[in-house]
Amino acid sequence: MIGPDGKEVSPSHKNARYTVQMSGLKNADSKWNVPEGLPVGGIIYGGRDSDTSNPVREAYSWAHGVCTMGATLESETTAATIGAEGVRVWNVMSNMDFLSMSVGRYINNNLEFAKDIKRPKVFGTNYFIKKDGQYLNGKLDKSVWVKWMDLRVYGEAEALDAAYGLIPVYEDLKQLFSQVLNQEYTEQDYIDQFTVRIPELLAKQERMEKIFADVEELPEAFNTEMAAQTERLKKLQAEKGDYISPFDLDPA
Repeated sequence: MIGPDGKEVSPSHKNARYTVQMSGLKNADSKWNVPEGLPVGGIIYGGRDSDTSNPVREAYSWAHGVCTMGATLESETTAATIGAEGVRVWNVMSNMDFLSMSVGRYINNNLEFAKDIKRPKVFGTNYFIKKDGQYLNGKLDKSVWVKWMDLRVYGEAEALDAAYGLIPVYEDLKQLFSQVLNQEYTEQDYIDQFTVRIPELLAKQERMEKIFADVEELPEAFNTEMAAQTERLKKLQAEKGDYISPFDLDPA
């Protein structure tokens, strides 16, 4: 269809969504709607950035995940937002617009929530990492990242220490891409996606320090986790440089 200005008009907005019923999915778990509920093995915080975070990583602990993945979550603006695209915006746990309390108190509530229960693993995802302006993740790749997270919950996959979380080993991803998507996953794919970008990660640490300097009721655990992460990143940088191939990382 051609619009009044002579340009082609797509049938839907480029950021359009759709929904389906769970009962219509062939791979839906048979227990997905049991009244007594199911144990939660993992929680995912999904940010959106083009130059900093790997596609998937696992937190070292509940507190590490809440503080350095959820509380510091950033996303670059997209076509779904008003204004310019690609602007980096801080949005604590993607929930800022719905907070009825201070950010500090909200973070503390999240830390306390799992205090007396078996804590789920915490994961951070970023499906929007780019190289030379091109996305490094395919739209279906997230099925592999989710499968890796599932394997980690059950202790069935190895991991490497990336100083800001645990990332997959190449052999596991190569197998998963073959099994889940019937695709080849090359060593270069792995390097491009999972290189640890120390300068960008430290820049984010600095941005968060400035933002949280004015946050009221901030729990001390947040400062502790952030300081420890900065120290780990700087130590890794001193040992292995600014941009570190995942093949050069140590096992977790």
